[in-house]
Amino acid sequence: METQLRKTFAYLNKFFMTPMFRLGFGAWMGTPFGGYIMVLKVLGRKSGKVRFVPVNYAILDGDVYCIAGFGTASDWYRNLLAHPRIEAIMPGGAIFGIAEPVDDNRLRLRAIRQVLINGGFAGFFYGYNPRTASDEQIQTSTANVPVIRIRPAGVGSGAFDPGGWAWIPILVGMFACIAWLARRNKS
Repeated sequence: METQLRKTFAYLNKFFMTPMFRLGFGAWMGTPFGGYIMVLKVLGRKSGKVRFVPVNYAILDGDVYCIAGFGTASDWYRNLLAHPRIEAIMPGGAIFGIAEPVDDNRLRLRAIRQVLINGGFAGFFYGYNPRTASDEQIQTSTANVPVIRIRPAGVGSGAFDPGGWAWIPILVGMFACIAWLARRNKS
């Protein structure tokens, strides 16, 4: 079951979520049902290539938190440990930051609960409602789930910055308007 779930998320993330954020539609993707998502830009630990990873997140006390829901075997998590200087494309803009695992148990519990709540339907994948679950239930079910804190250190490059894809829908929209105006003026 977990293998199929991972494959499904990998497919949706690669061909839907990441392109939507890179096209500048990230702000439209977050809902209480579907969850609030950011896309991490991490360097591959072996390849050195930029990898894009959509994850649910929470903002607590000025830092950004996310979890590696499939555990320490997640490639993006291992990439992040090797290269902790990352960028996060968030719905409201992009940040540059330093990522680090969270070890403090109280902070870890607080961050996991909020990430699961912010995750919408995905927050229920552990078999309970993260809003009403006991602390013990959350701690037990997520004992092997890494929590990552991203400490913002500057501005990152977003969809509307060089390297982003926001120019594509703008260009398509401009051509559509020109075509519409040309057809309108012919008649």
